[in-house]
Amino acid sequence: MEEEGELGEPGGLEGLGPAGEAEPVERDHEGGHRDAAEPPSRRAAEPPAPAPRAAIAFIFITIFLDLLGVGILIPVIPTIVRQFAPGGFVVGLLTLSYSAAQFLAAPALGAISDRTGRRPVLLLSLVGSAVGYVIFGAAHSLTFLFVGRILDGITGGNISTAQAYLADVSRPADRSKNFGLVGVAFSLGFIIGPALGGVLSHAWGPSAPAYAAAGLSLAAALFGWVALPESLPPERRHATAMHWRQFEPIGAMAGAFRMPVVAPLLAAWLFAQFAFASLQGNYAVYVLDRYGLGPGGSAGLFTLVGLIGVAMQGVVVRRLVHGGTERRWAITGLNWTALGFAAMAIAPSVPWQYGAVAFYSVGAAFIMPTMTGLVSHQVDARTQGAILGVLHSGASLMRVAGPAYAGWVYDHVAWPAPYWTGAGMLAVAGMVVASRTVSGER
Repeated sequence: MEEEGELGEPGGLEGLGPAGEAEPVERDHEGGHRDAAEPPSRRAAEPPAPAPRAAIAFIFITIFLDLLGVGILIPVIPTIVRQFAPGGFVVGLLTLSYSAAQFLAAPALGAISDRTGRRPVLLLSLVGSAVGYVIFGAAHSLTFLFVGRILDGITGGNISTAQAYLADVSRPADRSKNFGLVGVAFSLGFIIGPALGGVLSHAWGPSAPAYAAAGLSLAAALFGWVALPESLPPERRHATAMHWRQFEPIGAMAGAFRMPVVAPLLAAWLFAQFAFASLQGNYAVYVLDRYGLGPGGSAGLFTLVGLIGVAMQGVVVRRLVHGGTERRWAITGLNWTALGFAAMAIAPSVPWQYGAVAFYSVGAAFIMPTMTGLVSHQVDARTQGAILGVLHSGASLMRVAGPAYAGWVYDHVAWPAPYWTGAGMLAVAGMVVASRTVSGER
């Protein structure tokens, strides 16, 4: 069988041989790798000089707006939906449609950016998000509400392309700590989004948050048009045409699982994302039933998670995580977070629950930047977008599966069951990472 070296095709990623076995590589002075069999004229060029601060600011803003767009609509989605359909089922389907669209789009957007460059994908996705927000805000039927959220979900798959941009412009030793900026943007988006959505909807009506998000996305696109240089020059791009399987996320994920260097890290990533999604989908119900905390009480706990995430990933992770230490800190974060899940399951009172959440948040702050960095180190510049797209697509899939599982075991097994399950999955993920030797570690 021919090995074509693409995610979603038999050979997995370019740079890997049959069945995903690594071909001989040469190490460069920064710990990267080159295909030893490839003639020098065809080898990828050395990484470019670091991007200007304005470009890094644009990447941060892009990811922040992706998450702000999710959070800013949280307060108004029930009100808008109930103009057309009663009950919570349609609200749940609308949320599901967004995650499902990201699951489908992220690998394809990443693979496209490996061929065309990161800049056009990032700019067009921001414009697409703006259009999606306008459609949602102006919708006069359920159909257009879904069209708006699905379009925004598709273009929201650009997070993997933004991460690939950071990988392009970061020295290997700095890659994971720069990925920590993604976590800061995530946390700030979730903190600011719901509060801003509530203020805007109170002042100007339920459609105002959608229009505000559209305006911010267009402003970011204009800023990027001026300030964002291309990070992936033509000589470092993937030279082959895209295969149809790269537009099919299951095939792309299966291709990644066929690669021995990536498969265990991807499995650990999916376990962790399943645990996080279970918590996010169930936690408000859990603290309401167990401690009597209403929306204000659960919002306080979620805000604590976000604030600790900002402080940890913006300062602590960037200081502690550097080249060669990603695996150690990933294992620490996974095990620490597993203990936090167990503490949430047994906390006897609200103050203890705050302590458990704080403990969990410290560990969780290490997982995204270190795991993303470890996976990024396993592939070269030509396939950063594709492999990071698989990670983001997998996370979106877990955001569908995790809450459904958590709700079922919560109702039919026990209230703490989702948290014990999450603790177990995170502990297994830690063991998987600990059992493998990966590129980029010392």
